[in-house]
Amino acid sequence: MQMTINYAYIITAFTISLVFSLICTPFLVKMCNTHELFDLPNTRKVHKNAIPRLGGSLFMPSLSVGVVITLLIMYQGISQNLQIGFSNIMMVIGAILIYTIGIFDDLKGMKAVHKFVIQTIAAFLFPLCNLMITNLHGILGIYEIPIYIGYPLTVFVILLVVNAMNLIDGIDGLASSLACLILGTFSYCFFELEAYLFSLISISLAGATLGFFFFNVYGKVGRLKTFMGDSGSLFLGYVIAYLAIKYPMVYENKKLLHPEGATLISFTLIFIPCIDVVRVAIQRKLNHKNMFDPDKTHIHHIIMNIGFDMTTTLYVILCLFFCMGIINWALYISNLSLLYISITDIFIYGLFIGCVKFLRKMD
Repeated sequence: MQMTINYAYIITAFTISLVFSLICTPFLVKMCNTHELFDLPNTRKVHKNAIPRLGGSLFMPSLSVGVVITLLIMYQGISQNLQIGFSNIMMVIGAILIYTIGIFDDLKGMKAVHKFVIQTIAAFLFPLCNLMITNLHGILGIYEIPIYIGYPLTVFVILLVVNAMNLIDGIDGLASSLACLILGTFSYCFFELEAYLFSLISISLAGATLGFFFFNVYGKVGRLKTFMGDSGSLFLGYVIAYLAIKYPMVYENKKLLHPEGATLISFTLIFIPCIDVVRVAIQRKLNHKNMFDPDKTHIHHIIMNIGFDMTTTLYVILCLFFCMGIINWALYISNLSLLYISITDIFIYGLFIGCVKFLRKMD
């Protein structure tokens, strides 16, 4: 009975955030249309019309409403299992900072370098409260990590995930659908560890993101269609980075068996957005281009170059995401080390990109 009640709270948080997002988004789109707050088309963007760009600004309010109301409902139930520590407070501060610069960029515009500096400040809040990567359990051949390496590595991973979610937000539904899958998985994983607060955070943000997905993908241009904007994508990236680092830590703190499995879950969920950013960054460096200059070399651009529309491209990337998850699970239960699993992932991704580029040349 207790398990059923617990799941009811998770469903409640998801539903509240989803409904809040669905109700508020039309009013937000109307405000954007009134004040001409549009994402305008240009040579590096795939859309052809001016689209309201503040859809993702509802992520933080929707998340907050979903979590707070659910906690009020469940307060007499399992509140003893909820721990709001210093690291949680630091996350909130960092998330607000990331959300604020995203809003400012959507409204006024901000240089990429300036955004990166503020993102770095927000990222430093994690290791300052001892929330950091200390062991990769064999991913890329790395195991225990000394503190002087763990600090910069943690900051790097946070910046990588934040910008990965921002840069993969290039076609309708891509960033939001990936985020829903990632957040839903984390919610289940944290729930299984009885880390209910993090489960609520994950599922509430998933509900908010799903609400946005409907308007982003199915909304009509000139009516209810909206884009995520930096306020949404940066916020998503920051929360996902937090969850990806926190989950293995919670797992290890409970002294459960096979902690490498928790690390692999985090690695698998963020792999595709992150490896794509790494590839693009290396490619820009080799071509002597500025790292912050936007271009059309991301995975969705490459797939669309062979003639696929946005919807088909979305399905292709989601299929790749699911396939990577299934492959990693199969390799893990086959007792393959995380070193070889991570190498296999990189190989599969590289093979996929190579095949798509080959098809482009054959066209």
